[in-house]
Amino acid sequence: MGCPRGTGHNSPFRGVRELPGFTCGRVPAKVRQMFQVGHERSPRPPARPDAATPSAPETGRTGPRGGTGGAGRRDAFFDNAKFLAIALVVVGHAWRPVIDDSRAVLAAYNFVYAFHMPAFIIVSGYFSRSFDTRPSRVRRLVTGVLVPYLLFETAYSLFRKAADSPEHPISLLDPWYLTWFLIALFVWRLTTPVWKALRRPLPIALGIALLASVSPDIGNDLDLQRVLQLLPFFVLGLCLRPEHFERVRRRGVRLLSVPVAAAALVLAYWSGPRMNFEWFYHNSSGQELGVPWWIGVAMNLAMFACSLVLTACFFAWVPRRHTWFTALGAGTLYAYLLHGFLVQASRIFGWYDAFPWIATPAGVVALTIGAVALAAVLCGSPVRRAFRFAMEPRMDWLFGRDAAEDARRRSAVPAAPADSAGTAEPSGRADSR
Repeated sequence: MGCPRGTGHNSPFRGVRELPGFTCGRVPAKVRQMFQVGHERSPRPPARPDAATPSAPETGRTGPRGGTGGAGRRDAFFDNAKFLAIALVVVGHAWRPVIDDSRAVLAAYNFVYAFHMPAFIIVSGYFSRSFDTRPSRVRRLVTGVLVPYLLFETAYSLFRKAADSPEHPISLLDPWYLTWFLIALFVWRLTTPVWKALRRPLPIALGIALLASVSPDIGNDLDLQRVLQLLPFFVLGLCLRPEHFERVRRRGVRLLSVPVAAAALVLAYWSGPRMNFEWFYHNSSGQELGVPWWIGVAMNLAMFACSLVLTACFFAWVPRRHTWFTALGAGTLYAYLLHGFLVQASRIFGWYDAFPWIATPAGVVALTIGAVALAAVLCGSPVRRAFRFAMEPRMDWLFGRDAAEDARRRSAVPAAPADSAGTAEPSGRADSR
């Protein structure tokens, strides 16, 4: 006699009639449900990610909503933020020679300098959250930050020696012009494990910055004054989570940011002739800027608060979607390091003096558009391919093999390949920067 319906050879109830207390075809509903659930095929566990692959906070793959978006996918929000920040850096350097001729340009200059580097440093700190002393991370820090610093500090020094200052020394301990950011990022990332181990790292970092602002004897070695005064922004980035960026994207925050930014512009216009704009450089103590030490402390606290507010306004309006400049966010280090040669050449060879119309309103608009275009070109793929040997050098010969890393790679199960719609450009070695 064959099995009744529901107890055939392929059924989960096959053999149930042989159990005591059960009659063939009269299986209780609860037991039937129990067997049915147990018979369903359980889903496969997700593929284990490669342990050697840098985690999302370091590669820039985690977005404001916390999703990773698949292997190799970059987050549009942060790439947009990085490009806009580096564009403001280039624009600010282009404006510098004309701020004495226009109070409006001076106000815009001070306004931009209040937040463009803090925003850049906060993003750098956010992407450094996963940094530790594993050999793979140290290798990336050396090849992506330290080696470019050594190369470009030497290149800028040679450029200045050849152009207008034959006596200018080549000193790797005294960063010249914009190379300070690389050595600062190197120091900040090296200290990341320390900040991650502290319960309240931000107040401690702010206290160190305030102490630096009243210490004129720090000197110029490694531009330590600027490294310490800007340290709180990096530590703040380490403390942030995706939900924090999501909060500043709320509609209410975006609407509030408009009058706040407008008020800041008005304040910048009023304070322009009354304030030393070198406060925004964070490379001098209060005493070196000609004020008592307690005014230096008050100024640095006020500027820290102002920078935080304006940086939040900046992030509130950074597009989350893909735009024409999203892909350029992966090359911000190239634009940062390369545009300085043109800026210094314009100063040394008197380009602004040769074209006095640049100081006119129309000239300033043209200068601003040209600076943004320059930033876009220097972030583009052709420039990145040409200078990758200096920015992202492959120096496997310099490092020994890491047995633990190799073992993790061998034991990792490769993830399923993504379809063509889910692939994106891989992250660069140094997100900064």
